[in-house]
Amino acid sequence: MRVALIFSAALLASCAAPGPLAPGAASSLEIPARFDATRAPVPQISNTLLGLFDDPRLRSTVNQALSNNPDLKGSLARMEEAGFNTRKTASELYPSLDGNARAGRSSVPVLGESSDFRLSLDARWELDVWGRIRAGVQASSADQAAAAADYESARQSLAAQTMQAWFDLVSAEKRLALGNRRITSFEDTYNLVSRRFELGTSRLGDLELARTDLENGRADLRQLEDDRDRAARAVRLLTGAYPDAKLSASSWATLSRAVAAGIPSDVLRQRPDIDAAYQRLRAADSRVKVAHADLFPSFPLTASGGRSSDLLANLGRTSFDSWSVIASLSAPIFDAGQRRAELGAAGKRAEQALANYQSTVLTAFKEVEDALGSERLLREQEKSRLDALEAARRAETRSRRDFEAGINDFLTLLEAQRRVFATEDQTISLHRNRLQNRVSLALALGKGV
Repeated sequence: MRVALIFSAALLASCAAPGPLAPGAASSLEIPARFDATRAPVPQISNTLLGLFDDPRLRSTVNQALSNNPDLKGSLARMEEAGFNTRKTASELYPSLDGNARAGRSSVPVLGESSDFRLSLDARWELDVWGRIRAGVQASSADQAAAAADYESARQSLAAQTMQAWFDLVSAEKRLALGNRRITSFEDTYNLVSRRFELGTSRLGDLELARTDLENGRADLRQLEDDRDRAARAVRLLTGAYPDAKLSASSWATLSRAVAAGIPSDVLRQRPDIDAAYQRLRAADSRVKVAHADLFPSFPLTASGGRSSDLLANLGRTSFDSWSVIASLSAPIFDAGQRRAELGAAGKRAEQALANYQSTVLTAFKEVEDALGSERLLREQEKSRLDALEAARRAETRSRRDFEAGINDFLTLLEAQRRVFATEDQTISLHRNRLQNRVSLALALGKGV
């Protein structure tokens, strides 16, 4: 029953500042001194998502999303609701005062008719002897802090999603442009083979192969157009606008800034989702205290003062001619184990919150390690693809020249041509992945907007 309290106390004691700061905050989790995938960073460092790229259009699109996205507005409303809930819970620490007015008329056969008018002020206050109300306020305050962390996490996530969707759009437009160039190239090849066929220096099979690639390229172009339109709609949706396909983004943002990775314990300080999980653990711990205090008697105080008269005009006198003060004690005697069951359930909810906190921390570290590892591997992979693309273009130039000179067969030219476009398509996707991974790394490290 008290396991969650002990763990939570250990978490609080291990922190040197507000929030889940030190490795001990993750309880039994072992946090290394450095990230396993850490490599030497690029000299120019950014500490925010928007600071990663010098692209005014991208920055403007992200700001539109932060201002207009309906899901983010819902997260803001939940945060504000949590603030009102905290104020509502805190109000139980203070007396409540109600004003009451009553008017009545009755008739009794022997006594005749009579009127009764009453005006009173009624107060009620519960002495928080066992700290039940204070624990409830602590729980609500932790819920409010968790909602605030959720909102910040939603802001960061939305900014990252918008940036990555933007890069999807740029990639889709570049692939569409590549598709158009592919068709132009295949048309040139088809015309070349057609002329040679008419001169009797090419076979019909070569002409049909050239026609096959040309028609396949035209079919692929329709798919590329659909991909581009879908990518544009995705960005528009994130910005809270009507999801049409009118948006265009054809230029890559400059990839010149790295992210300061720091040390693993920094993630505990910076990640809002970790803070939210930690605050929910605190809230669950406080609700264990509420359930425990509910086993003991309560001490409500009530007071009432007012005036009663059979004439309405007499109620205007300022002095009260009736009053009462009552102190009472209410103690549970038999409830069929309901309060004990609630205490046990609250303890298990605290254990769930602890497990969720640990899972959130581990997931955060995995996201950082994945992004750090991909950072280096994608850079090396893109370099190799660019080298391959340069070699493929040289090979295509030679193959076309040799084919025109009658040295090589058509299949050699066709294969060289296909490799050029396939490799260029792969380099576009790789560069998009590098940009998106840079965003993922900043998000995983909790760098903020």
